[in-house]
Amino acid sequence: MERVARISEIIAASPVGFDDAIKVGFERASRTLRGITGLRVLEQRVSVDHGEIKEYRVRCEVIFVLEG
Repeated sequence: MERVARISEIIAASPVGFDDAIKVGFERASRTLRGITGLRVLEQRVSVDHGEIKEYRVRCEVIFVLEG
């Protein structure tokens, strides 16, 4: 059986932390994409305001298998 996968890039954010931002991104992606087989975190950043971290951001690749 042949399988074809596709990759979509997403950016997700959370005021709690990087782990939570990854979960937020995965939960949102799983509402629209079927067959998700993995996530790859490409980048982590924080948003800073007045010397405090306000938001944790992740840029991820979502890998999913195309239905055929």
